[in-house]
Amino acid sequence: MNEARDETSGSWLAGPFLFGRGCHAGMARISALVVTGNDVSAPLLAPMGNGAVRPLKLAEKFGRIYWRYDFGLPQQAGAWYTLEDCHFPVCTDLDDDVRLAFVSCNGQEDGDLDRPIEDRNALWADLCDRHDVQPLSLLLHGGDQIYADKVWQCHPDIAAFQSASTREKRATVFTDGMADAALKFYLDHYLTIYNLPQIAYLMARVPSLMMWDDHDIFDGWGSHPGGFQQMDVPRGLFQAARYAFMLMQLCIAPDGTEMPGGVYDRTAHSFGWRYDYPGFTVIAPDLRSERRRDAVMGETGWQVMEKMLAHIPDGNRILLMSSVPVIGPRLSVVEKMLGIMPQAQKYEDDLRDQWQSRAHRREWCRFLELVEAVANENDHDITLLSGEIHLATRGTFDVRSRVIHQLVASGIAHQAPPGLFARCLGFLAWLGENPLPGRPTRLRPLPGQNSVYVAERNYLLLTRQKSLWRANWRLEQSGLGPDLEI
Repeated sequence: MNEARDETSGSWLAGPFLFGRGCHAGMARISALVVTGNDVSAPLLAPMGNGAVRPLKLAEKFGRIYWRYDFGLPQQAGAWYTLEDCHFPVCTDLDDDVRLAFVSCNGQEDGDLDRPIEDRNALWADLCDRHDVQPLSLLLHGGDQIYADKVWQCHPDIAAFQSASTREKRATVFTDGMADAALKFYLDHYLTIYNLPQIAYLMARVPSLMMWDDHDIFDGWGSHPGGFQQMDVPRGLFQAARYAFMLMQLCIAPDGTEMPGGVYDRTAHSFGWRYDYPGFTVIAPDLRSERRRDAVMGETGWQVMEKMLAHIPDGNRILLMSSVPVIGPRLSVVEKMLGIMPQAQKYEDDLRDQWQSRAHRREWCRFLELVEAVANENDHDITLLSGEIHLATRGTFDVRSRVIHQLVASGIAHQAPPGLFARCLGFLAWLGENPLPGRPTRLRPLPGQNSVYVAERNYLLLTRQKSLWRANWRLEQSGLGPDLEI
């Protein structure tokens, strides 16, 4: 990052944060989120020095106004926009060579912001430097954009809920005071994270595409036992997290009055989205909004998923984001062990989060069969992108017409787990897991690595050159890995 970031010295409090909206008629469609005080007019945003864009007020909360600017930039080298007197270049030349980055797990459960920022954001700074040399066109965020687990301490009655008996929990009402405290916590936390210099630098210059996961709500949302998800307090926290997610990750009005074209469910029950770009399409199903102990997605989510995978432009590669990895190790062995080891059952919700859980096996097969059908019948290359596990790995899914690659990059800021954890997962991967007879899924080492899982912080680079796609993992200690042709 070659220049100091001092853009927020203007009349606004946070932003601009760019969000991709696909390409149409030679224009890269973009939305920009800018936050001001409620006594300040929206700053002027002008694409390519042309007339100012009229902003839409998305929300007004806790003394702040959230503005969205919708605009287009030509698909050419040298595109840019200004916000007041600040100039921001954007790489919109998407017709030929393209560079994308995929990140996930931007934080950690405890002590996230107690770390020195230069340590926490070391890989973000590296990504900024890389962007300055070879500009990125899109930044894909695969889940856990924030770690909001401390929402449980945002109000005394919410904190008391955690230590209450089950009967007391079921009787606890989520009050207006608790709702305000929770929503303020989520919005404040997003602004704190997005305003970190390295993150703000990229998000002002590279349009983002985001899909949430559990820590954007709180750890394990949808996978907890004992009717927890039906209790008033967890449901209230989910609603606050949902409001903040719509505003800060999708850049849409939280009252649901309008949806950008990329979000397929106009009723806002499921937030799966798709955006088309020259030669590739990015799709992200919503694996959290309808999640239950026995389901990753509800029927709305599945209907959205099927619609998003239909009528893809001819020749487009599909980049399919699944926040939890689609190809993973055999978890049934571990789940059986938890059944006879009560002291280990606190990890049950972590296992239930995965596609490979026994509880989700039928649904996992449905997902794989849908991906297989699109690859075989519609002749599209498909690349699966996932995070969540705080490790780097990759996998393959062999279908009739081609090999589908899964690329896992996690996390950009979360500390890596112990090497023993990675080795244990590697053993489970060695046991194998083939849910569809005759179409094997396999976990494989990254190029240049011996182990299936790498316990280092990381992010992923995706590059298209002359229609050839390559992936490279940037590992914190090992550096930039060799090319993987996908």
